[in-house]
Amino acid sequence: MARTIKKYANRRLYDTEASRHVTLDGIRQLVAGGEDVVVVDDTTGQDITRSILLQVIAEQEQGGRPILSADMLKQIIRFYGNPMQELMAGYLERSVSLFLTQQKGLQDQIQKTLGMTPLGGMQNLAAANLEAWNQMQKSFLDMLTPRGPGKPGGGGDDK
Repeated sequence: MARTIKKYANRRLYDTEASRHVTLDGIRQLVAGGEDVVVVDDTTGQDITRSILLQVIAEQEQGGRPILSADMLKQIIRFYGNPMQELMAGYLERSVSLFLTQQKGLQDQIQKTLGMTPLGGMQNLAAANLEAWNQMQKSFLDMLTPRGPGKPGGGGDDK
């Protein structure tokens, strides 16, 4: 079950589980620690999680080493309102998911390679990564392939 954070009219955030106020950095720490967090406006009851998480990302991007370059942000902005917006959103989600899967695979592989030669472990990891990227590209291209009457999944009556 998600941990509920309430945002009050005075803009303060309150962690209902810990019974204490939290900052955006506190929310960042919860999320980074694996907590599923939901932020709700106390007055309206509206789920404002996305808005708060975007604020957390904006804070992180301001200091240290940002993940999102200005060029990448410009490209993402250009997709808003574009017919390809949903496709881009899905692609970004799958890309991050694949990256996390590969990261987990790398961690697992490192654990396994303690008894193997380093070269053999890296070859196995490279092969697994290549296969994962091939699968992601295939699913992305499948989404771009138009489906019309007479084609599998096209909804036509194949006459």
